[in-house]
Amino acid sequence: MHLTLAAAEALIIDALKRSGVEEGNARSVARALVAAEAAGQGGHGLRRVVAYAAQARSGKVDGIAKPIVFQPFPSIIQIDACHGYAYPAFDLAVPLLSEMARKQGIALAAIRRSHHAGVLALTVERFAEAGLVALMVANATASMAAWGGRKPVFGTNPIAFAAPVPADDPIVIDLALSRVARGKIMAARQKGASIPADWAFDRDGQPTTDAVAALEGTMVPSGEAKGAALAMMVEILAAPLAGANFSFESTSLFDDQGAAPGLGQMLIVINPEASGGSFAASRLGELAAEISSDPGVRLPGRRGQNARKYALEHGIEIEDDVIDAILAI
Repeated sequence: MHLTLAAAEALIIDALKRSGVEEGNARSVARALVAAEAAGQGGHGLRRVVAYAAQARSGKVDGIAKPIVFQPFPSIIQIDACHGYAYPAFDLAVPLLSEMARKQGIALAAIRRSHHAGVLALTVERFAEAGLVALMVANATASMAAWGGRKPVFGTNPIAFAAPVPADDPIVIDLALSRVARGKIMAARQKGASIPADWAFDRDGQPTTDAVAALEGTMVPSGEAKGAALAMMVEILAAPLAGANFSFESTSLFDDQGAAPGLGQMLIVINPEASGGSFAASRLGELAAEISSDPGVRLPGRRGQNARKYALEHGIEIEDDVIDAILAI
């Protein structure tokens, strides 16, 4: 089905409100899921609505919760998402951190008792569009083992970074620390298809091409031991330092069973003029120009940015089964 972005947002808002989600929260979630879909990240888009709605109905997510801000230090805020969706907490953090970074040079937000962080690029890019540099990390339900192990300890634990480029779109880097997104393995299971042997391990720690065995085992980290080490770094930043659950303590983001996931996210925002002086922005532009001058090279973030611009003008195509499932809520 072809939808405008506004129509897609309205569809999600209606489904969530019918599931007991407060309208402001529903709008925040809808904006984020539609932006993810428009950026070509369908695994974080409308396919999440059914699970999000079911979790609100079961109480696994508090659909009426409003995030609460604490400021223990001048450059730091803590945000309690109160077991609601993550996106209202992000919407609260963006203007606060932006103002703090402009005044003080740097600002940090630690978010706890949170939910699925979605496409982190869409959050850090908001700061870069305002001339700031942002780094964000998040943990997720455990699906990766420490290198050499068999027990899921870390999530795919994404890292995102964005920096402004004068008179151009920002540089945006967003990567999960598993070799592939877990959603790709789930899609293979649904289709009854095999997967490449370097995507996942089975329960015995052996490479597998069976999607079912992969989901019962662990994901292969990107960069193997190095990726697992980075996943540990993200886990430390996003869980204990944010006051959130570890990945191995979190429940699934794909069903309505169990307690609230209680995940964590951390955002660090830097005013480039504070760290690099008045010429910092122009130097960022010089780097972007040097990279772009090499034929065949595309700056990180451009694919998603171009996709969103196209979707804003032309709308998005959503599979009929996804629409039917949302309408059936």
